Amino acid sequence: MPQGSIRGALWRRLNTLQKRLLVGLVMTWLVIVGLLLFVAWGSGQRLMHEANLSHLGYQAEILGRELRDRLGLRFAALEMLSSQLADVSGDNASLLLQQNPSLLAYFEGIIISNADGELIADLPEVPGRVGFDISDTEYFGMVSNSRWPYVSRPFFGRTSHQPLVMLLVPRFTAEGEFDGIIGGLLNFSHGQFFSSISSLTFEHNGHVAIFTFAGEPLFVPGSISRLVGSLQHLDPPDFQLALDGWQGETFHELGGEAVLVGYRQVWEADWVVAMMMPRQSMLMPFQNFLERLWWTWLVVALFLLVVIRWLVGHQLKPLHRLERQIGEISSGVRQRLALSTSLRELTQISDAFNGLEQERKDALQHLRHREAFLDAVLGSTPVGMFVADQEGDLIYLNPALSAMLGLRADASTHDLWQLVHEDDREDAHDMWLHAMSQGKEFLRQLRMRDDKGSLLWVEIHASRVQGDGGSLGIVGTIKDITERQQQEALQRWEAEHDPLTGLLNRRGYQRRLEDAMADFTKLGTPSAVILFDLDYFKPINDEGGHALGDELLRRVAQVLVWEVRRSDHVARQGGDEFGLLLPSCTLSQAVTIAESLRSAIHQVSVNQAGKEYFVTASIGLTAFSEGDDNLDAILARADAASYDAKKQGRNRVVVYDSEASQSRISASTDNNAAGSAERGG
Repeated sequence: MPQGSIRGALWRRLNTLQKRLLVGLVMTWLVIVGLLLFVAWGSGQRLMHEANLSHLGYQAEILGRELRDRLGLRFAALEMLSSQLADVSGDNASLLLQQNPSLLAYFEGIIISNADGELIADLPEVPGRVGFDISDTEYFGMVSNSRWPYVSRPFFGRTSHQPLVMLLVPRFTAEGEFDGIIGGLLNFSHGQFFSSISSLTFEHNGHVAIFTFAGEPLFVPGSISRLVGSLQHLDPPDFQLALDGWQGETFHELGGEAVLVGYRQVWEADWVVAMMMPRQSMLMPFQNFLERLWWTWLVVALFLLVVIRWLVGHQLKPLHRLERQIGEISSGVRQRLALSTSLRELTQISDAFNGLEQERKDALQHLRHREAFLDAVLGSTPVGMFVADQEGDLIYLNPALSAMLGLRADASTHDLWQLVHEDDREDAHDMWLHAMSQGKEFLRQLRMRDDKGSLLWVEIHASRVQGDGGSLGIVGTIKDITERQQQEALQRWEAEHDPLTGLLNRRGYQRRLEDAMADFTKLGTPSAVILFDLDYFKPINDEGGHALGDELLRRVAQVLVWEVRRSDHVARQGGDEFGLLLPSCTLSQAVTIAESLRSAIHQVSVNQAGKEYFVTASIGLTAFSEGDDNLDAILARADAASYDAKKQGRNRVVVYDSEASQSRISASTDNNAAGSAERGG
């Protein structure tokens, strides 16, 4: 019989048997329900209390999110208005407000002040409000000092005499200077923002109240004003915890009435949302239901308990024998079902099961063959490969991966992650968890150590294998890219370094100057720049040749590296031109370093054919100054100072101090060095 026919026959026989047992199962269910109701009489109130606390917390969370969303929309509208009001005068501000009447859908009113706290525009226009001074108010002081959006504490409007809260955002000029505030007024006695909250009641007569963090009632519907008054009067510990930032559900005794309360925080406004549910109204429907059905369920349950025991026991005897034989097949004791019963349905089920078991054995044998073939393929590939289950636990490592990392074939996922370099491990593990949870590919280059401690660069590529029923597991490769990484690192070094001296080249020097300029612009970090070329270098090249000149350049480079700090950058920009960047260095510190460089360079010499050749340096020095917005101006100052050093007799340091009336100041002079570039041997 084909597999589909066997399964169909099995389903039909089980369906017939199910109908025979239906009466017994239904009766069993009724008994179970009756017993549950009996148990519920004793424990139902506790369970109902816990369930309603959870439901109350869910309702409070929804309301908290709704309030945060409403505040977010209103703050976004005020921020957009603020961006349109940069450097706008009072008349123009009023005109702009009149062009935005849609703001009144969010607020009962809009006010705009200047930097001194004087109101310059309002919407809708209220006589006497423009020109009002709010500089002494709590909310103006908070926004003008913090420059952040803010929700005020409750207050009464000076002109409207209404209870209000205000959403405020700062205004700024085009240059970023504080230019006043924009406030959106919300009336919490009859404004639309709060009046819509009054309709947010739910089953069991629950209600909503809102407090400030100081405990001031901001919104209290009349239906629960008595409960709120008792809450403030009794001041239970959980209420104080909620005012201090706690969120959760609790139980209060308020005025002799048990009340469940869920607290949630609206951090953006420093509000506390309290959802209150009288406990008695919550339990009343459940108590009424149990009282009505108690005796009926008790009689039915006792009667059916006797009947169902006999009926189900009689019907299930053949099924128990069938279950026992299936267990013996699973354990290998039995090969086939041999069920002796008068029930034709069970006989047909037995035959269908025997057919399916044979098909399972054939499929299992075929699967073993395919696994052997796959093991051979994975074992012969030179690329490291691994297989993990759906939870990410390793179940297979191919020989190439075991040899690369020195792992045993039964290594765990923990063993593999322990080989990842400690500086890469945490980020890589987080990316792995994210990629696997989202069903995305994981691709990353990182460092690992083999079993001998050698450092390897590897590329890991892994992804989930999806089947018809979902994820089947994870398959990945690990490639050794150490040689490629070393070659790329060498290429990056050569791109920014001078091959003769090992110093930075012009490109590397320029990049570090740009980094220092960015730090100066953002953080005000002081830095200094030194430019110079070598005096009397040309005669060395002309008389001794380029090899002698190259040797001198290498010696000068070595001296420069010795004399500067570890954080400084030294560059050969070409020929005998050198540049230095001194990060986090004041001008006075840089003068000391420059003098040390000048003196050290003067001591460098090379010998050839009985002659000893010396060079000196005409050093130009400048520092990053306030107002510098590009590197060209800084380099031009240093270059001009170096040129002045040559004009003043060479072998000296000249400082271009942009803060001293753009004057050039000779920082040091060594007159004895002039003309000493060459000495006879």
